[in-house]
Amino acid sequence: MAEIRAVRPNDLDALYRICLVTGAGGEDARALYRDTKLLGHVYAAPYAILSPRSVFVVEDTVGIGGYIVGAPDTREFETRLEAEWWPGLRTLYNDPAGEPRAGWSRDQLMAYKIHHPDRTPNEIVEPYPSHLHINLLPHLRGTGIGRQLMERWLATVREMGSHGAHLAVGPANRRAIRFYRACGFFELERPSKPAPAPVWFAIDLRRRVGSCTHRLAG
Repeated sequence: MAEIRAVRPNDLDALYRICLVTGAGGEDARALYRDTKLLGHVYAAPYAILSPRSVFVVEDTVGIGGYIVGAPDTREFETRLEAEWWPGLRTLYNDPAGEPRAGWSRDQLMAYKIHHPDRTPNEIVEPYPSHLHINLLPHLRGTGIGRQLMERWLATVREMGSHGAHLAVGPANRRAIRFYRACGFFELERPSKPAPAPVWFAIDLRRRVGSCTHRLAG
């Protein structure tokens, strides 16, 4: 039976692995990257190291098969990334900015994020300061554990003083979009950017966090 627990320091390799095998809109991204740690460097590992209180994993008899990572204060987290996380990685990965973007590989696209990290717009961060990423391996999908992970995380960041949370998802990931809506997230106005700009969702934590009614399938 799967159980949810707080992240531990020795879970880091599992977070890297899960991030990679779910990194293509919930599907396996191993064939897309030469460096198997790049996705995890950006979307998983820094949370476990810099904000472990808001990171939970799912573990069953097979091992760790899912996680939810995030930060209660996005601006503070971005500041810590710049001071404590990105500098070391920038010595390992070249900035591809000097090469034509049309020819960049997936690895180069991710390396660019390390050198030029995204900064969430103020109009999203101010009302909804927390953010998250959630991923499950296929054998745990449809079991209800995604719902439990989300409820645990939302309750935790609310206890830490957050009054709202946001996330971004690819517009083609309809399965995840249905899940977020069922968990109480609502779609924010889309920025005037060409596709494939992400879809932003948010939830107001000043209201009681209700139960998700849809099981995470991806």
